Amino acid sequence: MADYHYDVIVLGTGPSGEGAAMNAAKKGKKVAVVEEAPLVGGNCTHWGTIPSKALRHSVKQIISYNTNPMFRDIGEPRWFSFPRVLKTAERVIAKQVKLRTEFYSRNRVHLYHGHGQFVDSHCIEIFDGPASGTRLHAEQVVIATGSSPFRPPTVDFNHERIYDSDTILKLEHTPRTMVIYGAGVIGSEYASIFSGLGVKVDLINPGERLLPFLDDEISDALSYHLRNNGVLIRHNELFDRVEADEHSVKVYFQSGKVIKADAMFWAAGRSGNTQNLGLEHVGLTPNGRGQLEVDDHYKTQADHVYAVGDVVGWPSLASAAYDQGRSVAAYMAGDDDFWFVEDVPTGIYTIPEISSVGKTERELTNEKVPYEVGQAFFKSIARAQITGENVGMLKLLFHRETFEILGIHCFGDQASEIIHIGQAIMKQKNGGNTVKYFVGNTFNYPTMAEAYRIAALNGLNRVC
Repeated sequence: MADYHYDVIVLGTGPSGEGAAMNAAKKGKKVAVVEEAPLVGGNCTHWGTIPSKALRHSVKQIISYNTNPMFRDIGEPRWFSFPRVLKTAERVIAKQVKLRTEFYSRNRVHLYHGHGQFVDSHCIEIFDGPASGTRLHAEQVVIATGSSPFRPPTVDFNHERIYDSDTILKLEHTPRTMVIYGAGVIGSEYASIFSGLGVKVDLINPGERLLPFLDDEISDALSYHLRNNGVLIRHNELFDRVEADEHSVKVYFQSGKVIKADAMFWAAGRSGNTQNLGLEHVGLTPNGRGQLEVDDHYKTQADHVYAVGDVVGWPSLASAAYDQGRSVAAYMAGDDDFWFVEDVPTGIYTIPEISSVGKTERELTNEKVPYEVGQAFFKSIARAQITGENVGMLKLLFHRETFEILGIHCFGDQASEIIHIGQAIMKQKNGGNTVKYFVGNTFNYPTMAEAYRIAALNGLNRVC
């Protein structure tokens, strides 16, 4: 049995693990990374963020081709199968794996493949992989093992017609009808993707409204456009059981409803990947969803063990996970550039996409903050008219007296890009974070960024 000694061991190569390993190496630490899968990148690269967003982009292009009259000179609207569209995602995944593998090599981070497990408080043994039988010792350990789809034991996920966000990428045909149970971010994104391919989708929401953490107006806009694209949304429906055979699936609900479809996609939550990690050897017990509790420095109850990314729960975003990893490496190195990652922008890649940062109208109203609203509708913006992407809006919430920006909410094409302009201004100090910035500076024309000037003028006209 081979034994090796390091300063830091990182379990997992998703965004949080990569961020921790790269930053720790750059700060002079000797770092080892353990990855259970054959290739680096974690869930984000292979089953989550990258493939779903690549799928979305391809479907968006198909919708544009099939609905734009200009393309009728080229040919009639065309139908594309899900497996064919998936090939684009596979090419992107391969490029991401190559890039990220080079990161570890270039930064001299030692990469071990297999399942890492604590055998004592400072030792990780590797099982079931090329590095099986290797023992790694370190003063500090970072758990960045990510999450997996929550799978209730009553649902047979081995059935050929039942999928979750991992197995959906193995779908070898395009169903005519689909039930998606769970209307969170993943469920809403895939409802957009499949409806864009012509699939009749029933989106089942156990709650009262879609994505309730969003500003109400944005949530309502998403509901409208999903329905406009043929998605049937059913609220307040709780799952009871599913029956599947070689021809179809029947989904039964506690309300007594039964929906028959060609396929079912389960999108009701995720669980932290903490099983079989030997956590009992460091005195750690995950919660019911497999997540680990951490303090405001990402430290677990074991002083030398840290946890970052989806395995700690909120916000469960790849962008935040990467920063959490980088930040915990800074803390372990004793540097002063540590920060606790919060106030992160939300990016939801439905069609159209959504992004937001800061407070919602509901939150400001409940907190009795005197705020005003500024709006810019994309249908009135020249750049959106040129591109044909004129669905959506930018919404600014700001204090009526100080003009401080309190929240930014965007719905429409490039929303996840547009949001960062406002985010940068929100973070300014010494009174620089006011809505007046957008009317005191010139924006290129025509651009989508111009929406900030229009929304600011719209809001200020309500006050002055």
